[in-house]
Amino acid sequence: MEFGIEIFFWLAAAALVAGCVDAVAGGGGLITVPAMLLAGFDPATAVATNKLQSTFGSGSATLAFARAGRIDWRSALPFAASGAAASVLGAVCVQRLPNDVLLGVVPFLLAGAALYFGLSPGLSDANAKRRITPLAFGLFFVPLVGFYDGFFGPGTGSFYMAGGVALLGLAVVPATAQTKLLNFASNAAALVFFIGNDAVIWPIGLSMGLFAWTGAQIGSRLAMRHGARLIRPALVVMCCLAALRILLDGANPVRRFVEGLF
Repeated sequence: MEFGIEIFFWLAAAALVAGCVDAVAGGGGLITVPAMLLAGFDPATAVATNKLQSTFGSGSATLAFARAGRIDWRSALPFAASGAAASVLGAVCVQRLPNDVLLGVVPFLLAGAALYFGLSPGLSDANAKRRITPLAFGLFFVPLVGFYDGFFGPGTGSFYMAGGVALLGLAVVPATAQTKLLNFASNAAALVFFIGNDAVIWPIGLSMGLFAWTGAQIGSRLAMRHGARLIRPALVVMCCLAALRILLDGANPVRRFVEGLF
C-alpha cells in the first residue's frame, strides 16, 4: 500500500489524540482504527497496525506512571503476564472463530461499565473494599480481558479499570496505572503474533506510535494531576462511545436483528 504525506499527517494527529485519551480512560482505538479505515486500510491490517501504535502509547503511559511511583510492580507484573498470555490466545482464535457473539455482547458490558463508573459512590481517589483476592483476579478476570483484547479489543482498558476498582478495591489513579501496564502487556503480546503473520504496516505504525507516545505522556500527567475528577467522566464517555461504535458496526448481530424488525 502507498500513502501520501497527507495520510501520514492525518494518522499522526489521530494517534496523538488517541494516546492522550487512552492514557486517561482507554478507548484510543476508537479514534485510530476508524482513522486508518478512512485512510484505506482493510480491517485486518488496521487492527494489526493499530496494535503497534497502541503498544507505543500504552508503553509510554506505563513509563509515566512508573516514574511517578504509581505502579505496584510486585502485584501488577503477574497480572501483566497473565493478560499477555491470554491476549496471544485471543489473537490466534480471531483467525479461526466468528466474532458475532462478542459484537453482540460487548456493547452491553460497556454500557454496564459506564453505569458503574457514573453511579458508583465509591469511585474516588481513595481505596475501597476488596471483593476478591489478587490470586483470583489474576487467574480468572485478567485472562478473560486479555483474551478479549487479543480477539477483539475495544474497551479493554475500561474493563481492566472496572475490575481494578470494583474487584480489587483500588483507588482510581492506582487502578489507571495498573491498567496501562496490563494494556501494554496484552498489546505487545498480540503485536508479536501479528508481526509473525506479516500483518503490520511498519512505516505507518511506527510514525503513529511516536505520536501516540507523546499523547500518552500528556494524558498520563493529566490523569495523575486531576485523579477521579477527570478519569471518572472520561471513562463514562469512552465506554458509551465504544458501545455505540460497536453497535453501529454493520456486522453486529444486534443491529441486524433490529433492522430485520423494520
